[in-house]
Amino acid sequence: MSGLDYGVIGNCRTAALVSKEGSIDWLCFPDFDSPSVFSKILDEKIGGEFSFILDESYSSTQRYVRETNILCTTFDNGIDAFEVLDFMPRYKTGGDAQEYYLPAEICRYIRVLKGSPSVIINYNPSFNYAKEGALHYVNGKYIRSSSALNEQSSMFLYSSYDLNDILDRKSISLKKEGYILLSYNQKLIEIDLKRIYLEYSRTKVYWLNWVNRSKCFKEFDSVFDRSSLILKLMSYQPSGAVLAALTTSIPETIGEERNWDYRFCWIRDASMSIETLISIGHLGAAKRFISFIKCILKSKDDSFQIMYGIRGERELTESVLDHLSGYMDSKPVRIGNAAYSQKQNDSVGYLMDVIYKYFLYFPGTLNEVEDMWQVVKNIVRDVYLDWREPDKGIWEIRGNSTHFVFSKVMSWVALDRAIKIAELLDQDSFASMWREEANSIVMDVHIKGWNAQLGSFTQAYDNSALDSSLLLMEEYGFIEPDNPRFISTVKAIKNDLLNDDLMYRYRVKDDFGEPKSAFTICTFWMIRALYVIGEQQQARDLFSNLLKYSNHLGLFSEDLDFVTKRQLGNFPQAYSHLALINTIELFSKEMERSCFIKP
Repeated sequence: MSGLDYGVIGNCRTAALVSKEGSIDWLCFPDFDSPSVFSKILDEKIGGEFSFILDESYSSTQRYVRETNILCTTFDNGIDAFEVLDFMPRYKTGGDAQEYYLPAEICRYIRVLKGSPSVIINYNPSFNYAKEGALHYVNGKYIRSSSALNEQSSMFLYSSYDLNDILDRKSISLKKEGYILLSYNQKLIEIDLKRIYLEYSRTKVYWLNWVNRSKCFKEFDSVFDRSSLILKLMSYQPSGAVLAALTTSIPETIGEERNWDYRFCWIRDASMSIETLISIGHLGAAKRFISFIKCILKSKDDSFQIMYGIRGERELTESVLDHLSGYMDSKPVRIGNAAYSQKQNDSVGYLMDVIYKYFLYFPGTLNEVEDMWQVVKNIVRDVYLDWREPDKGIWEIRGNSTHFVFSKVMSWVALDRAIKIAELLDQDSFASMWREEANSIVMDVHIKGWNAQLGSFTQAYDNSALDSSLLLMEEYGFIEPDNPRFISTVKAIKNDLLNDDLMYRYRVKDDFGEPKSAFTICTFWMIRALYVIGEQQQARDLFSNLLKYSNHLGLFSEDLDFVTKRQLGNFPQAYSHLALINTIELFSKEMERSCFIKP
């Protein structure tokens, strides 16, 4: 049971979730973080959907057009069959690398495969997270749908099918190719089948070219491509921000309240995502993210938050939508995220790691390098002030702050990468000064974070709990893979947190009790840790099992149920897919990619 049987379409401006049966159950217009216009995933009764109603003789299958983010849903009853190709247009429009066409719109390109299918188009928007009903106006060229409470909140539906038949939910006989185009804005060009096919072709070519610029592997190549494409979809083109996930309030455990809005840019998640995109050959996304960072630091006195809005917003006020029943009746449904005000000392480590890549791969003009050097010094300033202080940690504990070991490790990472940057820029005095502080962190962690009785580093200085985040100590260079302390820590964490081939984050009680689901990325971390300490076959076996728990399209959410293996948590999750990519890179030997197309 996968639970979240959805495909995702998008164009780096917004995205939609399309069910296995071809229903658009989640769409925010015009941007990722805008209020939803379809949100059936959060309330089946009032959320709104954009679907196809067919008689029971039809079955549906779903796949992606190879090496693209175009989703194909096929409906077939043995005699009649048709397919729906769902996509959001995205392609370059000029010589400038930054010139893209990415409108807030969905194309549903419909092709008859055999027979004479008949279908009812169920177009049922519900504006502003289903707070506001819809009013429709037909003018002959389009349906203008607007909020019943706010006429300015509107969108436009164009179709080759009769518009009144769509609104009246009459059965439509599919004789030939057709289309439905849902646009946030009124179109200023003629919309017809020829235009839809052109948009389809341009978008298909864009994604094929994008994949062709990525690394190619002998093993798991199709899995690698799908995760890369999903990760790309979760970047916001206008600013360079990267989202943690595309949804809000999909619960970590059914019926409980670990429900959060992930449509924001966490420095941690985004930095990891960008580093992964760099590693697979896409430097442009990293460069845009660096620009995003520079934009949110408008002065030398600006401090970092752990997360921002996708345009750099600092206030992400959290509220509850009481009128929505929630995914499988799991309340509350939240928008906004109060974690933005938390102190998480690990965040700066990921960020500095990416900035180091910036200096290595594509430093800009002298004034841009000087600007970024100032950002480096600002981060180091914060590390000096904060690393000895308690924080909320990588898991955003909402209770009391404590001295999380992994936060100390990532503070060291921030200084270590800053030292490397200083050396690149011949700033030896800074490098020398920062190295002393970095060594102090190492000593502090080995003295206060090591538990000899357990034979492991612990979650925090003041407890004896184990934590999956400690598996990353080696990956970030804090400790060598053959260090006895690291090997012992990996084995201790495996014995304590691995349950039926899936990993807990930790098992101690937090604000909401003991965690009950597996955090997907933690299993990937365990796979890497086992691999680097020499348990390579065990790592591969664990990886093969984990791949079985993706949904029907190879997509992963944040969490998995230990017993049913049902996907839980926000979806799709950048964290999960970047870790999958990194694991394939660890396992697989890179091979040359064709100049034109993959074999």
